[in-house]
Amino acid sequence: MSLAKDFREFVLRGNVIDLAVGVIIGAAFSGIVGALVKDIITPFVGMFGKVDLSGFNMIIHGAKFGFGDFLNSVVSFLIQAFVVFFFIVKPVNHLMSLRKTDTAADPITRECPFCLSSVPLAASRCAFCTSELTPA
Repeated sequence: MSLAKDFREFVLRGNVIDLAVGVIIGAAFSGIVGALVKDIITPFVGMFGKVDLSGFNMIIHGAKFGFGDFLNSVVSFLIQAFVVFFFIVKPVNHLMSLRKTDTAADPITRECPFCLSSVPLAASRCAFCTSELTPA
């Protein structure tokens, strides 16, 4: 096979396309969540007092460690995770639970009592160990 044909098969495989779509949708969704946090949640939290940790730093042997920006990033991440969990994950889980049905599908296979392999319900012999099976 040629390299170009191999590459074309790889790119056109379903899971690669699904991953690409997921990354694109994820980037767009990130913009929505960022705007929600920046424009709605952060001003709401700011009503209780503005906290800016970016000025915190420490100097050890002439090296400046600016851990304030890191702390700002951690706080921002926690706020975004909170927003995603309570405004997206919880409502979607609730909606999905409303659509669930409690009826389980009838099994189409059973376990061979001799070799513990999975065989069709209608089988009279196990395909793996050839033992005779009783009708289901």
